[in-house]
Amino acid sequence: MEDVRDVKGFKGFVERLTLGITRVLEGLPGVTDVRFVEREPAEKRYLLSWEKKNNCLLPEDLRDFYLTTDGFTLSWSSRLEGQPVPLGSMVINSVAKLLPLCQSTLYCLPNAPTLADLDSEEETEGSEDQPEAPHFDSRSRIFELDPCGGNGKVCLVFNNCTPGEEAEQSEVWFLDRALYWHYLTSSFTAYYRLMITHLGLPEWQYNFTPYGPSPQAKQWAYLYRPLTAHSDPHIDPTGEPIVNKLDPSKAFRGKAKQPVPKKKSSAPSAGGTGTPKAQGGSGRQGGTRK
Repeated sequence: MEDVRDVKGFKGFVERLTLGITRVLEGLPGVTDVRFVEREPAEKRYLLSWEKKNNCLLPEDLRDFYLTTDGFTLSWSSRLEGQPVPLGSMVINSVAKLLPLCQSTLYCLPNAPTLADLDSEEETEGSEDQPEAPHFDSRSRIFELDPCGGNGKVCLVFNNCTPGEEAEQSEVWFLDRALYWHYLTSSFTAYYRLMITHLGLPEWQYNFTPYGPSPQAKQWAYLYRPLTAHSDPHIDPTGEPIVNKLDPSKAFRGKAKQPVPKKKSSAPSAGGTGTPKAQGGSGRQGGTRK
């Protein structure tokens, strides 16, 4: 009985932690192999050690999250031609992997450019719609939340930092593969809900960029998130969605219009239809009389 209660308790915990998304995924057509990785809560001393080491104060919602589970991993696959294909992935790094975003030391030559050299005041200035973009230098402290499967990085960013002082205010930003910043949310809770809502589909973070996800990623979104995918704001100058979509009404529009010119060509002779018919009729009658 204790084992049964433990199983029920764990399922209830997973339901609350994942906002019920595991049950939703299992009900979608073709979805298989939904996996949630169970993790123990992080110890409070680890959180205090991280704050002291990085001179940053974790936001309260992220702190509560780590005290519930030390990171988050949920993945699922889609069955394609009878074979499971890994598709969805939702990841929040553990405290140990919440590391500063820094340049690889593989090519650290004396005169090699650094990430700080990419900063441009024009590109990082804030606007009314979103705050000032992060900097790669000491003005910002950036930590990786989600590696995004190599398609970019979701980062916890502390902006307007002063050397030697503890940073408190944080935001969540997306760094794409071209090293451009895109604002996501002002809090970890908002980002977490956003990740769950997008089902961890490939490249979903690119919905918050001017260019959007790749055509292949959009196809998966049309399949598993049709309501939001059809309201895609990323369109080309002609007003058409930037996605390889098969629309029969458009694809076969030329064939559907082929019979129309034939009908129009016969229309001008409509006024003289009586004469040929009459002539034809008199000819036949004349033939029978003969």
